[in-house]
Amino acid sequence: MSTTRISLPSKGQPWAELQQRMSDMGKNDVDWRHGKASVYVFHSGDDVMQVAHDAYGMYIAENGLGPGAFPSLKQMESEVVNMALSLQSAPNGAAGSMTSGGSESILLAIKACRDARSATAPVPGTPEIVAPYTVHPAFDKGAHLMGLKVIRVPCSDNFCADVGAMAEAITENTVMLVGSAPCFPYGLIDPIDALSQLALDRNVWLHVDACVGGYLNPFMRTVVEQQGGEPVEAYDFSLPGVSSMSLDLHKYGYAAKGASTVLYRDKSLRDAQIFNVDVWPCGQMFTPTLAGTRPGGAIAAAWAVLNYLGEEGYVARAALIKDAREQLVKGCQDLGLEVFGDPKLSIVGFGSKNHDILAVGEGLYEDGWFSSRLKNPDGIQVMISPEHHKTMPNYLKAIEKNLDDVRAGRRQRVSGKVSYS
Repeated sequence: MSTTRISLPSKGQPWAELQQRMSDMGKNDVDWRHGKASVYVFHSGDDVMQVAHDAYGMYIAENGLGPGAFPSLKQMESEVVNMALSLQSAPNGAAGSMTSGGSESILLAIKACRDARSATAPVPGTPEIVAPYTVHPAFDKGAHLMGLKVIRVPCSDNFCADVGAMAEAITENTVMLVGSAPCFPYGLIDPIDALSQLALDRNVWLHVDACVGGYLNPFMRTVVEQQGGEPVEAYDFSLPGVSSMSLDLHKYGYAAKGASTVLYRDKSLRDAQIFNVDVWPCGQMFTPTLAGTRPGGAIAAAWAVLNYLGEEGYVARAALIKDAREQLVKGCQDLGLEVFGDPKLSIVGFGSKNHDILAVGEGLYEDGWFSSRLKNPDGIQVMISPEHHKTMPNYLKAIEKNLDDVRAGRRQRVSGKVSYS
């Protein structure tokens, strides 16, 4: 990347030239359209992409900040949130909002929990969030911004939350427990049923981070019922101790970025996330989320894709993901690799006790395959999209080739890094 400061052009340039320049800039980007990326992009077919593109374009100038000016966006957001609540077995009186992404959804849940607790039973010290080691760093970000502290608790041997250890970590300052459905590193659902009971017993808010699985888990359950296999564990508002949930539309909802949802068991809990002030010449400033201006295109695209696919479309894509996941798990095991835990959804983490798996990951990256990498233990993480059922055989061949190179001493780790950032 150039370090030379760029100035605004003195004259405008033709779009055709700019379009070509943009195309050239993207020539080294990962080829997600052909299944080479297993993170960042959730490709569900060109038809779904076109629906999201066109719907976004229809509302590219509209602003979700102004429901009075754009009642269409208010209606679409309300319908999206209600569909989400229905998918997560929410009771009557539940509420939620659309947000820009999982991080914002998590930050809002933290704010709501903190403010609700402060209004009823303030803690004597710094409010604490007790969470498993695998929980997403967005909780640390939210705690940093809002004056809380995250207590990360080691997981059980199966890479899931250790409920007993989390119970021991609860103090008089604990305001929130967290479980993932699934966790981002390994794709495993924490024992949310046990966490739900713990939350009820200790009178603590339980947030379920279903940013990855919220728009996949219900449909994977249907696929398992149809085809057989390991059932998806209970994780949603059907468990009485769950207070809030975060689930990303731009992941397995296949909507345009950035779109997520944050949901609450009761509207009174949701109300604690709202910002409302009247201290300036323009009068009341009311924002239900962290953002002021909210892109109407993101709301419209999410609404359009949900209605375009419907339950049938999501179930069909979940079946493709299940097929690709089973290919990957079996392929890794056949190569002598270790699969972390018992993945039942879309994420698989795998490693090796005998060979440098991060050197294998570097080779995959050089070959154009973009997979996340893990540490403690070292591993490779694959987040499967529906289109990967076509490319999984080639990915497994690439793993085998690079693993053979590592075994034979033809490849050694160069960077030593786990993260691509």
